[in-house]
Amino acid sequence: MMTATPKRTVAVLFGGRSGEHEVSLMSARSVLSVLDPVKYDVVQVGITHQGNWLTGPSALEMFEKNQLDGLEPVTLLPNPTVNGLYFPERKTFQKVDVYFPVLHGTFGEDGTLQGLLELADAAFVGSGVCGSAVGMDKGIFKDVMRANDVPVVESIIVLRSEIEQDLEEVVTRCEQVSAYPLFIKPANLGSSVGITKCRSRSDVAEALMEAASYDRRVLVERGVHEPREIEISVLGNEKLQVSVAGEIIPGADFYSYDAKYILDTSKPVIPANLSEAQQEQIRQMALKAFKAVDCAGLARVDFLIEGETGRIYLNEINTLPGFTKISMYPKLWEASGLSYANLVDQLIELALERKSERDNTVREFRRQA
Repeated sequence: MMTATPKRTVAVLFGGRSGEHEVSLMSARSVLSVLDPVKYDVVQVGITHQGNWLTGPSALEMFEKNQLDGLEPVTLLPNPTVNGLYFPERKTFQKVDVYFPVLHGTFGEDGTLQGLLELADAAFVGSGVCGSAVGMDKGIFKDVMRANDVPVVESIIVLRSEIEQDLEEVVTRCEQVSAYPLFIKPANLGSSVGITKCRSRSDVAEALMEAASYDRRVLVERGVHEPREIEISVLGNEKLQVSVAGEIIPGADFYSYDAKYILDTSKPVIPANLSEAQQEQIRQMALKAFKAVDCAGLARVDFLIEGETGRIYLNEINTLPGFTKISMYPKLWEASGLSYANLVDQLIELALERKSERDNTVREFRRQA
């Protein structure tokens, strides 16, 4: 007789201390809608803009309404001897089998939360500290790609302190990257928050100030001429699957925050109209990037194809991409034959698989007799 799979407790984490807080709530709504109550006991944990962790059966709905009264404080202790969430008011713990971070941006996607989860010896969806941190920082990620011979566009990193001390000098350095247009963006943020396409020197000064308000590191990069925006999804830990590629036709000048989440003008084309050679190059570049930064579980990898030359550049990797049902990561898998609900199930299993692999690591030095 076959034994039934035990019901698992999954803690879904959403919100967070990031400019992508609201996007996270949208993603969490979709994930929670497909977690089968026969398979899972679900704990909703919302993280406020101030960093408070709060829980309750309707936590997501209360976060969406910004009505947090009645939610209970909860926390995760960095203690591997305790398996679960701690309720300080009750002084009790609740066992958790898998944590599912549906968080985007800083303090959620950048390795900080992953460090806490690893200290707690917890199973969690997505990459660990290294993959999350390197994938999040666009400047470091591009340097790693260059070291692995993956084509990326020309770029530099400037610091908030440099912008504050001598804005004109920084603007001059930006103009040395390439001819206009330039793109300026926070190094550690996603969902196109704080990104500006600059066509003149006056645009650059304003864009630097905007991006620096979101991060102390600012990326300045060459704008690709007549770009096609291509995205592809990766799934797995060490045995990897790659989805079909899709193309975003931006309704605005570029794929901005409003174009992604507010306006209904950008259109996905799935599968993208690419030659077999282009598809294979993009698949191999995505896999190389995923492995180079030690990603796990999932990632969406974004590319730019230059209109005039046809050159393919890897733009960035998203280790916790947007996860609404209309987001590209799940839509690409749906087009590849994997439903949203089954995708979520697989991610939970991959989290447990990676935890099992981590458990094989020896943590104490064993001196030979």
